[in-house]
Amino acid sequence: MRIDAAVLRAADAPYTIEPLELADPGPGEVVVRIAGAGICHTDLLGRQPGGFPRPVVLGHEGAGVVEAVGPGVTDVSEGSNVVLSFDSCGACRDCRSARPGSCERMVVLNMAAMAMDGRQRLRDGAGETVHNRWFGQSSFATHALATARNVVPVGDDLPLEKLGPLGCSMQTGAGAVLLSLGVRAGDGIAVFGTGAVGLAAVMAAGIAAATTIIAVDLNEDRLRVAAELGATHTINGADEGLVARIQEITGGGADYAFDTTAVPAVVSNAVASLRTTGVCGLAGVGSQEYRLDPTLMLMGRTVKGIIEGDAVPQTFIPRLVELWRRGRFPFDRLIETYPLEKINEAEADMLAGEIVKPVVLPG
Repeated sequence: MRIDAAVLRAADAPYTIEPLELADPGPGEVVVRIAGAGICHTDLLGRQPGGFPRPVVLGHEGAGVVEAVGPGVTDVSEGSNVVLSFDSCGACRDCRSARPGSCERMVVLNMAAMAMDGRQRLRDGAGETVHNRWFGQSSFATHALATARNVVPVGDDLPLEKLGPLGCSMQTGAGAVLLSLGVRAGDGIAVFGTGAVGLAAVMAAGIAAATTIIAVDLNEDRLRVAAELGATHTINGADEGLVARIQEITGGGADYAFDTTAVPAVVSNAVASLRTTGVCGLAGVGSQEYRLDPTLMLMGRTVKGIIEGDAVPQTFIPRLVELWRRGRFPFDRLIETYPLEKINEAEADMLAGEIVKPVVLPG
């Protein structure tokens, strides 16, 4: 079928909107007409020189309506409203232990942007291959080819065009707090970085009834949003007394810290802000090495990586939808929408810190 998509042809090039030809769904695959797709900082990895195939259609926070299903698909049918999340194999030890974010094939299935069977699914007007397996969806397009494993059915009475961020950024932040870290009533948590993932964590900490929720960022506008969404304290990340301030607020150190920045100095501060038995979760994507004080670690602190909130999308995304219905997880407040043809403007606004979560609308 013919579709329109935002194609990235070079690491430093703008997206171009192009007509493409999408193959019919094969075994275990579904075609989804995209209502909206969030732009996530992880999509910027597709711009890194080398390592990622191009031309490629990115996008991994899609939501839409199933238009066609391939052989063997039984969990969804044509006309189903779905949120698209990350892909996983379903067969490895971690998948079978309800940890699909730690799937042994996570990188291959989500970041190679290539079909595992070698059969190309997307071609341009010249008949050349355009890669489209980014996080099992490539949703910066009017239609995406996903798998039965990474689509999550949702209700018909929802603002479908705004649900895409639930598949990654919102799931990551909320899942980190509610599932991976297991924040409980009365706990204290410091969230470093208040982009979409960090603000999802702030909202989730409120849902968990944490009594101290500290948001740390350099952007004062983001800190104001964090306070509106439940942060009990906000601190500018440039404050030289940052760690001491957190220890003072929490009475000796936070029970939990959550870093979304992947900046080594920030991670070091996050660990130092913990009480001696505190836990720091890391969800930021970066390439620099972290340097941690061995004395702090010896005293009992824990540092753990968190992928996709350690969530099972098929069970966790419906929980987030229900929390949104009840007004307890107002993630839609963070969204600004753009038509697909303005995807370059949306990306620039996100990088400039002018908006939290851009969502492109293909229709």
